[in-house]
Amino acid sequence: MTNYDASNIQILEGLEAVRKRPGMYIGSTGTTGLHHLVQEIVDNAIDEALGGYATHVTLEILEGDIIRVTDNGRGIPVDNHPKTGRPAVETILTTLHSGGKFDGKSYKVSGGLHGVGASVVNALSEWYVVEIYRDGKIYEMRFERGIPKSELTVTGTSTHNGTVVTFKADSEVFTETTVYDYEQLRARTQQLAFLNKGLSIEITDKRSSAPASAAYKYDGGIVEYVQYLNGSRAKVNQDIVYMEKVADDDKGRPITLEVAMQYNDSYNSNIYSFANNIPTKEGGHHEDGFKMALTRIINNYAREYNILKKDESFIGEDVREGLTAILSVKHPEPQFEGQTKTKLGNPEVRGITSQIVGEGFERYLLENPTDAKAIMEKCVTAMRARIAARKAREATRRKSPLDQLGFASKLADCRTKDPARSEMYIVEGDSAGGSAKQGRDSEFQAILPLRGKVLNVEKARLDKILSNKEILSMITAIGTGIGEDFDIQKARYHKIVIMTDADIDGAHIRTLLLTFFFRYMRPLVDLGYVYIAQPPLYKVQSGKRVAYLYNEEELGKTLAEFGGRPGIQRYKGLGEMNPEQLWDTTMDPANRTLLQVSLFDAMEADHVFSMLMGEEVEPRKLFIQENAIYANNIDV
Repeated sequence: MTNYDASNIQILEGLEAVRKRPGMYIGSTGTTGLHHLVQEIVDNAIDEALGGYATHVTLEILEGDIIRVTDNGRGIPVDNHPKTGRPAVETILTTLHSGGKFDGKSYKVSGGLHGVGASVVNALSEWYVVEIYRDGKIYEMRFERGIPKSELTVTGTSTHNGTVVTFKADSEVFTETTVYDYEQLRARTQQLAFLNKGLSIEITDKRSSAPASAAYKYDGGIVEYVQYLNGSRAKVNQDIVYMEKVADDDKGRPITLEVAMQYNDSYNSNIYSFANNIPTKEGGHHEDGFKMALTRIINNYAREYNILKKDESFIGEDVREGLTAILSVKHPEPQFEGQTKTKLGNPEVRGITSQIVGEGFERYLLENPTDAKAIMEKCVTAMRARIAARKAREATRRKSPLDQLGFASKLADCRTKDPARSEMYIVEGDSAGGSAKQGRDSEFQAILPLRGKVLNVEKARLDKILSNKEILSMITAIGTGIGEDFDIQKARYHKIVIMTDADIDGAHIRTLLLTFFFRYMRPLVDLGYVYIAQPPLYKVQSGKRVAYLYNEEELGKTLAEFGGRPGIQRYKGLGEMNPEQLWDTTMDPANRTLLQVSLFDAMEADHVFSMLMGEEVEPRKLFIQENAIYANNIDV
């Protein structure tokens, strides 16, 4: 066991700025930043597992939205630090950039925030208590808003090692909310179990409002992750391609690379990359190296076996169609671009990844000719579809959407040209479209009625998608282009509102539209540009008193409040509302309720969209059976 004591802890700077500018350290003080606190403490526990010192991590959400994280690692050092003369744990929790991750000995790799994680969480917590099980004793220390409120105290004896961190986020910092989303934390917990094969990790929600729990342990690691993501989709290559190798970079540092990949019959690629367990959502050099190797090896194989003509070549999108891949790099000194760590910046990783993936995938193709043939056929079909889509794609690149023949009559555009002020309502049907056009504020609200069937893009390639009039109308109106041509700077509206009837058909159309935005205009969702309108279900009137109600619970309360026998109108569709009613209830910024569509876990969203909108019926039936009890309380 490596010697891990106070001398391993290095101090780089103080803690003063954290409470003044928390966004610099956790991204935001909204719900994302709140959940980031939990991630930092869990990451510290996982780092003990990465080093081979812990096998079990527990995350608990206690009553009052208190977080407790437990691991069975070595326990934070408690001896006095040589420079501060204070206990090492106090130094770690009160000094920014202090920790055991800088000396290159205590941790081979780590996913924590370069040593700022624990101290930042401490600074942004109303209170923070750390319990350390080490050397046969139990130690405890309490902090409030980053300031020690007790000395490090021995509270008992113990036969095992580990650390328990309990904290409550500070409502003075997180003014929006301090309530945790169990599902968001559960999804990340499961992800960490996939990424760390053999690690046992569990989450328990002990709040009385909605108790829940889940436990995960995947001995197959990212191979099981690919199986999970592909679900019931038909597989192109039956065996998952798996590679794991350690290679030294030019400085002699060991870089560990793990890759698992499998093709399915879908038309989308899902490549998810990680560096030291941190999701690198913007990719980086490891992902670049992977893509380079994939394109190179498949082109080489296709030419070797005369699958391609002399003047043909596969491009990246051809070889990635239908691919699900997990790419996990463990680096002793990762460089993340930006404080939120979304892109890996170590250039040496690209060559290492390209070489390892190239050699491993080439060997797989040669050793599995049946799977290799199926993969090549998939790539050839994708290439043909790409070529066929080229002309259709040109229709989405017009300088002005109103230049397109027949389009001006469909879109009722707004007068302002400022995208930040502009809203576009996508409305189901002609009658609702007519009411919306008459009821809107035409200064900043545009209306695009859908007159035909919206295509299920989960079951179609791009050439077919771009021949669908309703899809083409949306692309042209929004102005950004789609897929690889997407340019957020060209967005003509910063609010795109889906407004459909509050019934099963309306929900289906809404899901089709969300699937399209997720698959082909994803940045609109990531940036919070997509919304769902909330039209009322009921109008209750008693004399001059009128109330618009959005669910059964509101209806019951209002009927009791009104007394007597008020008139009740149940709206079956938007078209039943006159323009004034539609404006008052659903479109007036002063009164309306809009749900902003957001993604906290793209992988889980991909899994759900594929299951709900894909070819396989059985998983969809199972999902409906399991979730039918929630049908009266669905939050999109």
